[in-house]
Amino acid sequence: MGAHERGDEPPEEGPGYGIGAVSRRLGVPAPTLRTWNLRYGIGPSRRSPGGHRRYDTADLRRLEEMNRLIRAGVAPADAAREALRLRITPGDGPSAPAVAPEGRERGQVPTAAMMARAAQALDGRVVAEGVAAALAGRGVVWTWERLVRPVFGTIHLRQAETGAGIEVEHLFSDRLLAALSPLVERPARPVNARPVLLACAEEEQHSLPVYALAAALTVDRLVETRVLGARTPYRALGDAMRRLGPSVVFVWSQQSSTGDPAPLRGLPAVRPPSRIIVGGPGWAEPLPAKVTRVTSLDEAIIVIAAALD
Repeated sequence: MGAHERGDEPPEEGPGYGIGAVSRRLGVPAPTLRTWNLRYGIGPSRRSPGGHRRYDTADLRRLEEMNRLIRAGVAPADAAREALRLRITPGDGPSAPAVAPEGRERGQVPTAAMMARAAQALDGRVVAEGVAAALAGRGVVWTWERLVRPVFGTIHLRQAETGAGIEVEHLFSDRLLAALSPLVERPARPVNARPVLLACAEEEQHSLPVYALAAALTVDRLVETRVLGARTPYRALGDAMRRLGPSVVFVWSQQSSTGDPAPLRGLPAVRPPSRIIVGGPGWAEPLPAKVTRVTSLDEAIIVIAAALD
């Protein structure tokens, strides 16, 4: 079958990517790419000297973002809208494809069942390698939603049944934190002028969701974040706000014992103002005015990205 029959333009047609090359890079069928272009206006933005429509690197970044959001369960129309709002820094190339040519996975991405067995066996090396492969091959959001959360679900179910297994949870958490922490380093060219500040509520020890959110913002959105971590006193959070002047402050509460919203009212009013966003099942209602609550990783990413300046 020739290149034109597959939907590819010949390589001599100039810079950019043909639809066949983009299809193979993203693992998305060419007819689906054409549908996205027709329905949502997310498609090739330039033409070759021969008149063929070509995707440039900015087009690829937006398509990668749309594909990532759809894989995470976001409706295509909403995913396209968010992808089209993505700010592309000049010189940024497309990220590594989630699916290699001909549909082969990049690395050995484990299933949740495989990871749960490795954690149960206290095999830290296998857990670390599996998490690293998933982050590299599928990204932060997929890894969190499709791998990490199911594994924790299995671990907690076994704890409820047997009354044991805290060591399994600690090993898995330790390896996951070790994999996420390097991902929150400041991007070379962050899209935000003021950082996003993330912390756990006072006495809240469950910090992994905060690191997952920070990693997703950093890797997928090129957002500069600062993570204060577990058990952050509100006084310390306020001092950090005054020092950094963040565009967004995100506070996580996992347990009802840490989700008292009253201290949020005492956070300092910095100038320009910071958007206060909270996440996690621990928060009690009602929340203070102008405090936004998010209920999922994807929602947190979207709301925070929209609040950046």
